[in-house]
Amino acid sequence: MNRRNFLSKTGQASAALAILGLYGCKASNKTSSYSESKKQLFFKISLAQWSLHRALSKKELDNLDFASKSRNFGCEGLEYVNGFFKDKAKDFSYLKEMNSRANSEGQKNVLIMIDGEGSLADSNTKNRLDSIENHYKWIEAAHFLGCHAIRVNLAGGIDKKDAAKASIDSLTKLSEFAKGSNINVLVENHGGFSSKGTWMTEVFNKIKNENCGTLPDFGNFCIEKNKNKECIEDYDRYKGIKELLPFAKAVSAKSYNFDSNGNETLIDYYKVMKMVKESNYNGFVGIEFEGNNVSEEKGIELTRDLLIKVGNQLS
Repeated sequence: MNRRNFLSKTGQASAALAILGLYGCKASNKTSSYSESKKQLFFKISLAQWSLHRALSKKELDNLDFASKSRNFGCEGLEYVNGFFKDKAKDFSYLKEMNSRANSEGQKNVLIMIDGEGSLADSNTKNRLDSIENHYKWIEAAHFLGCHAIRVNLAGGIDKKDAAKASIDSLTKLSEFAKGSNINVLVENHGGFSSKGTWMTEVFNKIKNENCGTLPDFGNFCIEKNKNKECIEDYDRYKGIKELLPFAKAVSAKSYNFDSNGNETLIDYYKVMKMVKESNYNGFVGIEFEGNNVSEEKGIELTRDLLIKVGNQLS
C-alpha cells in the first residue's frame, strides 16, 4: 500500500472510530471521586506506559490491557512506548484492537514514545538516514491510532555543532513525512545534548516545521552518567524546563519519590506546573512514575493526586 492510500484508508478508519465515541469518557466508581476535583484543571492527565514498565516487562500486564489500567487511575489519555509492541507497528489488526480497547475505556490515544530505532543526531549520514526511515512506520502507526504525536530521541551526537546540524536535518525530514498524517514529531530531554536547554533551544529555533516541537520531562536533565549509571553532569531542571516549554506540544510529569504530605521530594511540582501554565500549555500532562520506594500503581496514584492538587492551586 502506498503512503497516500494508507493515509486515506486510515483517515476513514479514524473518522469512523471518532463517530463511535473514541474521545468519550466513561467513569467508574473507582475514579468518579476525582471528577469534581479535576474540573478546574488547565490541563488533562494522561498515563505514560513507562510508569508500568516493570509489570509490562514481567508480562504481568499486557499492552492491550493498558487502556483499562489507565482508566482505573482516572486518567484520560494513553502515552504508549513502542518497545511494548515493537513488532506490531505494521500489524493493523493489532492496532485496530488497541483502538477498540481505548475507545471502550473512554481513553484518548495521545502519543507513542519511540526508542531503539537508531540515532537521529548521528554524524554518519547513512546511519542517520536509516534511523529516519525506521521511524516512518511509527508515524503511520500513530496516525492509525489517532495519536497527535510521536516522541523521538536526539541521540548519537559527539560534537555539539555536528549533532545540532544532524538533528535539524533529521527532524525536518521526519516532520515533512509526518505532516500529511497530522502527526507532531516531539523531542524529549533524554540525556546527552538533549538534556541541555540551551542546545535544544538552538536546534528548535532553526526548525521551520510547525508539527515539530518538544516534550519537556520534569526529570531527565542528566547530561552524562558514569559506568555505574550515576549522574556526573546535570543541567538545572527549572532552567531547562523553562527553555523547552516555548516549543512544547506535550509534557511529561516525571516522579520518583514522595514525602508524607504527598509532595515529590526532588521536583517542586508547584513551581514546574506554574511554569507550564504560564507558557499557555493546556494539553495532556503525562504521569511518568519511575521510582522504586513504592509500587508502580501507588506511584501513579501519588503523582496523579499531586498533579490534581497543584493544578487546583493554580486554577
